[in-house]
Amino acid sequence: MTPHGASSDRPLGHPPPPRRILVLASNTLGARLLRRKPVSTLIAESEGREGLPAGAPEEGGRSGIHLRRSIGLWQLSSIGIGATIGTGIFFVLSTAVPSAGPAVILSFVIAAVTAGLTALCYAEMASAIPVSGSSYSYAYATLGEGVAFAVGICLLMEYGVSASAIAVSWAEYLNKFFDLAFGFKIPEAISGAPDETHWFNLPALILVAMVCVLLIRGVSESVKVNAAMVGIKILILLLFIGVGLTGFHSGNLTPFMPLGIGGVQVAASSIFFSFIGLDAVSTAGEEVKNPRRTLPLAIIISLVVVTVLYILVALAGIGAQPWQKFDGQEAGLAQILQDITGQSWPAMVFAIGAIISIFSITLVVIYGQTRILYSMGRDGMLPKRFAQLSPRTGTPVWNTIVVGLGVGALAAFIPLRVLADITSLGTLIAFSVVAVGVIILRRTQPDLPRGFKVPGYPVVPLISVGFCVYLITGLHADTFRAGAIALTVAVVVYFGYSMKHSKLERPARSDAATSADNPAG
Repeated sequence: MTPHGASSDRPLGHPPPPRRILVLASNTLGARLLRRKPVSTLIAESEGREGLPAGAPEEGGRSGIHLRRSIGLWQLSSIGIGATIGTGIFFVLSTAVPSAGPAVILSFVIAAVTAGLTALCYAEMASAIPVSGSSYSYAYATLGEGVAFAVGICLLMEYGVSASAIAVSWAEYLNKFFDLAFGFKIPEAISGAPDETHWFNLPALILVAMVCVLLIRGVSESVKVNAAMVGIKILILLLFIGVGLTGFHSGNLTPFMPLGIGGVQVAASSIFFSFIGLDAVSTAGEEVKNPRRTLPLAIIISLVVVTVLYILVALAGIGAQPWQKFDGQEAGLAQILQDITGQSWPAMVFAIGAIISIFSITLVVIYGQTRILYSMGRDGMLPKRFAQLSPRTGTPVWNTIVVGLGVGALAAFIPLRVLADITSLGTLIAFSVVAVGVIILRRTQPDLPRGFKVPGYPVVPLISVGFCVYLITGLHADTFRAGAIALTVAVVVYFGYSMKHSKLERPARSDAATSADNPAG
């Protein structure tokens, strides 16, 4: 008698085929959440070689198009410096100083140390996995699809909200310039997030639109414009430091910690999003020449330049006026220059520089978000159209338009403080994942080529995670509610769409079909 489920023509003693059982096991929920994307596949996709039989067209995005490697070391470093310097320094003092007082200088040091530890981890991961997608791609290769998707949502939140916060501050400096140069301001009703006196932020919408037009034209053009703007940005911050220190009064530093160590933690947590540029460098992984060398160097150069300037600007600002005056101060750095000199021209020069600089920052941050969406679309985590590139410019046009609409809506209608805290949460989660990813990748693929290795491994990655967790606990309760909403959206999208359309799902389906057609193996 033939056993149930056995083939009658199978030789006696031949064991039943295990294939169907293995396929079912590989398709369980846990297996799907933990499935990882091989580093070799990530790199092959970035070069348009993944899954190509002989003579087949390339699959980079669509129609054989993939991102072009056109960015050198200085241009990449300018992306990191451009997205970091000024991401928050032009406006963050007005929200951070009221939380910590003069001790906000310590808040910047804590944020810088956290960013520095994580920058070392980013440098290793970027040199080992030189592709677009930043910590989303790193998580996919080390922690599995479920974590990678959650990180991708955090990154989208981080970049989208950060760009919105920056665009909001652009309106403040634009108004300051118009006031000093021409004696008028943009009407309040259309120059701020909705409240008792504002309807929406029109200048922020205009800024986002201009940035998206430039990004659609091409990456090479965008990074050249950004590199020029970074030079202007550094010059005007040096102007502020030089003039600010002439008005330095040591009395403004006492009492140094009026709100206690808790205030220092809250301020450090809030301003941490100012270091988002370190992540932005790694989003350009597929468009960088000689990425294994260029990526880690650009990250470290960005960190050093940014940290020195941030601490000097904070010291000059705090020393120039009592800390209580920072609360709600618009275009604060320009106002400090005007108060110190008693003249309008230094403030006007600074306002012009801030207008140009904030454009540069918004450009880089929106660029980073479009590349994360590109990577998620290519992986099947989001609709394929997010990975569709223009044959003429090699840029994700539809993707960029969608990002512009989302960022513009946030910038027009959400208050600045809320935007800053939400960005910090996304940044800290992404940074923690990268540090953990370094440890996992060292254990799972110790022979993988790396252009840079974290010194003091594994202590440095673990300390990095500890600092990130410390800063996360200092965020406001409203930030965690916003994060919970984002996580809920991520869960719905992942189980409703991404899990079924993931590229890693296709081999399992093929195996299942083969097993069903040939149960005897």
